[in-house]
Amino acid sequence: MQALHEPQTLAEDGELLDAYSSTVTRVAAELLGSVASLQLRNGRRAGGGSAVIVTPDGFLLTSAHVVARSADGGRASFVDGRELGFEVVGSDTHSDLAVLRAEAQDLVPAELGDAERLRVGQLVVAIGNPNGFAGSVTAGVISALGRSLPTQSGRVVDNVIQTDAALNPGNSGGALADGNGDVVGINTAVAGVGLGLAVPVNAATRQIVGALMTDGRFRRAYLGIAGGTRPLPPRLARRLDREAGVEIVQVVEGTPAAAAGLRPEDLIVELDGTPVAGVLDIQRLMVGERIGAKVPVRVLREGRELELELVPAELGD
Repeated sequence: MQALHEPQTLAEDGELLDAYSSTVTRVAAELLGSVASLQLRNGRRAGGGSAVIVTPDGFLLTSAHVVARSADGGRASFVDGRELGFEVVGSDTHSDLAVLRAEAQDLVPAELGDAERLRVGQLVVAIGNPNGFAGSVTAGVISALGRSLPTQSGRVVDNVIQTDAALNPGNSGGALADGNGDVVGINTAVAGVGLGLAVPVNAATRQIVGALMTDGRFRRAYLGIAGGTRPLPPRLARRLDREAGVEIVQVVEGTPAAAAGLRPEDLIVELDGTPVAGVLDIQRLMVGERIGAKVPVRVLREGRELELELVPAELGD
């Protein structure tokens, strides 16, 4: 009788798999232990979601909407069988990110990557707990970049990742990883069949997460305008060595922009000495340090260049 073979190791199995399968299985093996399943009580309803471990001493990253009505926290389950209580340390509805703290000192954190390096068509792996099925893995590609995602606060998250990796309720707050196993996004929404969205992990995300861990909130400044990118007149484009600015479409009454004298059709080309070519450039500059500070803004109005001064206010939730 032929002896039964010992189970093959993952490395041995990898030789029998195609490159795609090998990458997915390797990423899954690396990350499954770093993604938790959340159980929450939202009023009288039980809720769930996923979270990514970011530090060994219990900090986890998830979606703000997952814990929106769970001020008392909940329980986090891990693939090693542990179930730990957690509390909500801080939540930022404007980015749909939240930080939790579990009662542990020896968790295995995921490696955070950089979504700015992603390319359309690149392989990604989603890990989470869809419909309560813990430790589920799906894979696909990045189908688009630069999408916008409206949040519960009414603010728009820019540069959202679109993927065809299958996402279902319960995946929110889970990891979207690249082929190296680095977490490049936090899964946040199911927009349709074969259409999932993830908040990108980048320098701005890291800044938000750091503030939530230390202060429990992320402070933002705001101007009170609505606008979009518009090409600069050729002569001004040559002189400033850039191609576009932000045209103001609306100025909200009673806001810092209105107090500074900004008007619809003004073309913003510089804010606090920094060139701006799109709304995202302005959002990046609206950090806590500029709240209440005098900020010069350079605009093009009816063919004339003007420099105005405004004082950004704090954006509330």
